[in-house]
Amino acid sequence: MTDFEKNLHQDMITQLHHFAAIGDAAKLKALLSHSPSLVNSTADNGWTALMYGARNGHLQVVQLLLAKGCDKSIVNKSRQTALDIATFWGYKHIADLLANAKSGQRPNFLSNEVKEYGNYFGLTLLDRRTDKRTDVKWLSKKQSHPTTIYILFSDLSPLVTLGGGIESSQQNEVKLCRLYHKDVDQYMNQCEEGTLIFLGVELQSHMNLLDTCTGRVLQKDEEDGLVAWFAFRIDSASAEKFKQRHKDCYFLHPPMPALLQLPEKEAGIVAQARSVLAWHSRYRFCPTCGSTTKTEEGGYKKTCLKEDCPSLQGVHNTSYPRVDPVVIMQVIHPDGNHCLLGRHKRSPAGMFTCLAGFVEPGETIEDAVRREVEEEAGVKVGRVQYVSCQPWPMPSSLMIGCLAVAVSTEIKVDKNEIEDARWFTREQVMEVLIKGNQRSFFVPPSQAIAHQLIKHWIGMNANL
Repeated sequence: MTDFEKNLHQDMITQLHHFAAIGDAAKLKALLSHSPSLVNSTADNGWTALMYGARNGHLQVVQLLLAKGCDKSIVNKSRQTALDIATFWGYKHIADLLANAKSGQRPNFLSNEVKEYGNYFGLTLLDRRTDKRTDVKWLSKKQSHPTTIYILFSDLSPLVTLGGGIESSQQNEVKLCRLYHKDVDQYMNQCEEGTLIFLGVELQSHMNLLDTCTGRVLQKDEEDGLVAWFAFRIDSASAEKFKQRHKDCYFLHPPMPALLQLPEKEAGIVAQARSVLAWHSRYRFCPTCGSTTKTEEGGYKKTCLKEDCPSLQGVHNTSYPRVDPVVIMQVIHPDGNHCLLGRHKRSPAGMFTCLAGFVEPGETIEDAVRREVEEEAGVKVGRVQYVSCQPWPMPSSLMIGCLAVAVSTEIKVDKNEIEDARWFTREQVMEVLIKGNQRSFFVPPSQAIAHQLIKHWIGMNANL
């Protein structure tokens, strides 16, 4: 090698280390594409480009160099590896990547244990008793039973009342208006098919029923003591007549955020009822052939009346209430101490929340999380961990809550998707969530799974 070639080679190594040190991943990539053999070149002090990237906390540089085959086991003249350097300077996200580059282990701030959470709209007073949906005789008997509870809907808005009571913590708490057969009988005779939904029985049915007179455990065929619940939808004209007769009740609308006023276990009942009623209102005819359908299984199935309809052969999801899966994710910065929140144009001014989006056909939850985050904010995600889920009856979604660890940090907002997205520090979020300081921004209320995901992240190990 001539002196000129030696000097040129040394200049390229110097450039390589300089680009790594300042975090210029684009120029680094271009240089290595031209001269890939430079990737493990060392300076006089034994430092590699990977060490310089680790020293200055440049995640994308470290990722690029690892992808190009940089040897992370090389030691400099001080007997330090790139991992040692990242650890010393406190870049734990870089240290995690270097420590786990080949093992695929989770970042150290993700727990191995996933606790089960009960989110708003996910709790209920009822056992759905799906075994009773096909028991036409039992359902018919229960519809006119004097203890059966009816909850009424008009245009998907539930009938409620203001009440206190022994179990209530508030004197003016919004509660479902619980009606009986005598209250709704005249309206049931006028209702359209498919507007009556069997919701289940009160949860004491989980336990063995005891005959208080004989002390004998009642068998299932003696379960007349079970209190059944039905949801019933009436038209707007009937709703006006009903309100005139029941001055203490009113229909709770618009649906959001009014529904968030309900007690948690009643909200779960409304979520179930509203979602099924919405399905009935949207699928009034067979989605396969357009023919008339009949309602079966307590309101949970529609059967086409056309004899040769393909939907009558095999299992078809068009015959049952649909549920739309939605991923909602708390995106965590690689350093573990920042989170990514965004806002939509339709959101209240100043509110930032978790990114979310529908799962596409043939897509896993993890891939949906990665796709949605990159589409909306331009941030790439690596590890995804499930946390909890929440039924969301607007009209019938299942919010699948996840933690997602970013592997890039530059934000490029897609204005068609969201209006803004930012990295917020743990301290900023705690000011809002714990101290209630909402001068700069605020997050959704506690009934929303976004709030619980943010709270979950705050509650994770603070010593990151």
